[in-house]
Amino acid sequence: MFYLLMRSYYFIFGVLFFLGTQTSYGQIAQDCIDAIPICNNTPVNGGTDGFGNDDFNGIAMSGCLEKTISGAIESNAAWYRFKTGASGQLGFNIGINSTEDWDYALYKTSDCNSLGDPIRCNFYDNQDQNTFVGVGEDPTGDISNIQYEEWLEVTPGEDYYLLINNFSNSNSGFSIQFSGNIFVTNPYDALDCSIVSNLLGPPISACEFDTVTLDATTSDALDYTWYSDTGSGFQEIIGEKNPTYDVPGSASYQVVVARAAGNIISEVQVAFSTVPTANPVSDDASCSGMTNYDLLLKESEVLGSQDPRDVVVSYHSDLGDAIAGVNALPKQYPVQSGSHTIYVRVTSAENPNCFDAPQQFELVNLETPVLDFPSEAYLCEDNSSITIGAPSTTPNYSYSWDSGENTPNIVVSQAGIHTLTVTNTQAGLSCSDSKTITVVVSSLPTITNVEINDLQNDNTVSIETDIVDDWLYQLDTEDPQTSNLFSNVLPGEHTVSVIDPRGCGSVSEEIIVVGFPKFFTPNGDGMNDNWSIEGLENLSNPVIMIYDRFGKLMEQLNSSNFGWDGRFNGQEMPSSDYWFKLTYMDTNGQIATAKYINNHFSLRR
Repeated sequence: MFYLLMRSYYFIFGVLFFLGTQTSYGQIAQDCIDAIPICNNTPVNGGTDGFGNDDFNGIAMSGCLEKTISGAIESNAAWYRFKTGASGQLGFNIGINSTEDWDYALYKTSDCNSLGDPIRCNFYDNQDQNTFVGVGEDPTGDISNIQYEEWLEVTPGEDYYLLINNFSNSNSGFSIQFSGNIFVTNPYDALDCSIVSNLLGPPISACEFDTVTLDATTSDALDYTWYSDTGSGFQEIIGEKNPTYDVPGSASYQVVVARAAGNIISEVQVAFSTVPTANPVSDDASCSGMTNYDLLLKESEVLGSQDPRDVVVSYHSDLGDAIAGVNALPKQYPVQSGSHTIYVRVTSAENPNCFDAPQQFELVNLETPVLDFPSEAYLCEDNSSITIGAPSTTPNYSYSWDSGENTPNIVVSQAGIHTLTVTNTQAGLSCSDSKTITVVVSSLPTITNVEINDLQNDNTVSIETDIVDDWLYQLDTEDPQTSNLFSNVLPGEHTVSVIDPRGCGSVSEEIIVVGFPKFFTPNGDGMNDNWSIEGLENLSNPVIMIYDRFGKLMEQLNSSNFGWDGRFNGQEMPSSDYWFKLTYMDTNGQIATAKYINNHFSLRR
């Protein structure tokens, strides 16, 4: 579980190092009884190789830890112990290789035979490939790291045992960095160093330009002989006979103090870590519309050629915080309005006392261009060109088309796809957005048929076109609609239109809505003895001409004679199908023939 506190400190004192940089380790304690004591300024090489004796006496679980493939809770174990010297907030960061799986458990006890349950524990498998696990807060500012437990609130004199267990069997070593505000309030006695007994003191972690002086002064000493071991065994340092020795580089050092009462032999390990360099960082913009600014984007500038595995980069809103290594900003930094100064700190992954914090950059909240013009444009078939893009130029904006033009808009004369990138640049900072415009040639349809259903209580008109598309349809001057079907159409002359919604015009047809029977029976019974058309009174000068199947004119009707009795020159016509043609005078004073009428009916006797 990860606990986020409102305030955090990364004032580092303790460090276990050689993480991935050296193949040998110094002291390794596989068993709790041999736990390596650590305290202020106490570096110890971190590594594991087996687990020695089972410190849990065969039990299956200890807190979050459970048995591994070794058959015991431990698989590759390293034990450490420390004792608090002050009150306050205490935590630690275990630096690991992101490809490896490391677990830990912290026990508050002074007796390895009575460990009890751990007060802090982690058993996650590091699928997120974190570089730190521990107690408190991830020093990189990664607030999403679930491999962190909440801070410890300690008082003086508390004993702790820390188990670090390698679960992946891939062992690049690890580092331990103490953290918390206890090191701000008590920088020299946060941890009790009385648990370390050695003439030369505990192992020493130093930065490359530090001066480290070993002091073996003993009151009854007769002689001092100094030795160093850089990997091939201890070799005498010729000419060094003083009680103190200025260390020239990383190695294990030994002093033999000759006394009449018996010689004293003391060893200490000294490691110098490289001080990383923070390279200059350019100012940048957090563009509008962004929720977070990714500070990881700046790390290649900060690090230059330095290996990111060797350096921890953190960002801070205050120079003092950057120097102290506290209050690291989250890498996904919430975008804020205005301009903000971000301070950069680079810290050695081996030794957090080795750091550089000289750089800063401005993060400006800059408006991203809003591209609110349409993403589709239509080139009408009767037009030779169309203008697409932004309507006008905006100050500080630059424009770039994928076709090479640098204007806010361009003129195109054929169908195609075009992309415009607009960039807002101010004080050397830029925010951009792009939009793709698809140009389509829009061709008007042809009205192929108008289906009129008449002689009903609800006259309907349906329009059919040769091109199926999202047309708009209009009857006379009514509002256009998306449906091609009109209901409750009154008898008479009408105009139906198909409109291109893209602004490329419309096509229209004149239609006549009238009613007539599909058959009549002129047998003198007083029912359906005459055939006529209803609604002619709505037309100007209507004329109806009736034909037989051979095209012979049977009758001509007009406004004074609207009915046919089924006779031709006084003779009854036989039962058969007959056709008619309707003409009228349109609004322009021209004689027009009604179209789309189903002009067929039957005579039955």
